[in-house]
Amino acid sequence: MAAPFEPWRVRAFNTATKSENKMHDDTVARRYGFTGGLVPGVEVMAYMMHLPVARWGRDFLERGLIEARFVKPVYDGEIATVRGEPQGDGVALQVESRGELCATGQASLPARAPAVDLAAYPDTPVVATRPPVSPEAFPEGHWFGTAPVSWGGDKLREYLEEIRETDPIYRAHNLVHPGTLQRIMNRVCADNVVLEPWIHVGSKMQLLAAASGDDVLTARAKVTANYDKKGHRFAEFDALIVANGTTPVAHCHHVAIFLPRQQAAA
Repeated sequence: MAAPFEPWRVRAFNTATKSENKMHDDTVARRYGFTGGLVPGVEVMAYMMHLPVARWGRDFLERGLIEARFVKPVYDGEIATVRGEPQGDGVALQVESRGELCATGQASLPARAPAVDLAAYPDTPVVATRPPVSPEAFPEGHWFGTAPVSWGGDKLREYLEEIRETDPIYRAHNLVHPGTLQRIMNRVCADNVVLEPWIHVGSKMQLLAAASGDDVLTARAKVTANYDKKGHRFAEFDALIVANGTTPVAHCHHVAIFLPRQQAAA
């Protein structure tokens, strides 16, 4: 029987108060029915990654699989508790804050990283001029890219402080925390369209290699769905995050509400 997981408790930090996405601003978020600015979903997913990395170490960074769905907001300054329960060969994950279930997910360690055809994901530059958001902003079948980014040195240390990560594996070996790969996935939207407030609602990520702080990372993303659901406009993406133009480091399925429904005025 697998050993139990110690809960991981984090004082949540809204890293995006100055973001172009005003869903992280208290005043704007209240117009959409929230009590304040949302801690980004990518950061909540980063909190969730602490338990599988604590269990499997570098092996998880090289070939781990994690999925998360965000069901309630996590707010700045509140305690977020990540719990894990053994589930077959993996772990079922959940995040609680303010007495509410905020996120669910699961993580596992495949025997090997699956093979991915790099040629099936064309290297795509960001758009020259971002159009304003609309229901047609993310047409199905269209490819998007992201601006290249590296996450080493001071940037790596600052990121780990922002997500309250204490595991020494990243600093000791100059390894990129996989939560940064989720930030890159958010750039698929933000680098290519002038967005209004929007919400990341879930992701599935198969890690393929441990990314280094020295790597230059980009995403190559295809829009696989664009639809309306209860007044919200969703887009789904199938993406590969690539290091130095040659090495796939993560295969991602990313889901976002890029045009959320505003709450009716009282």
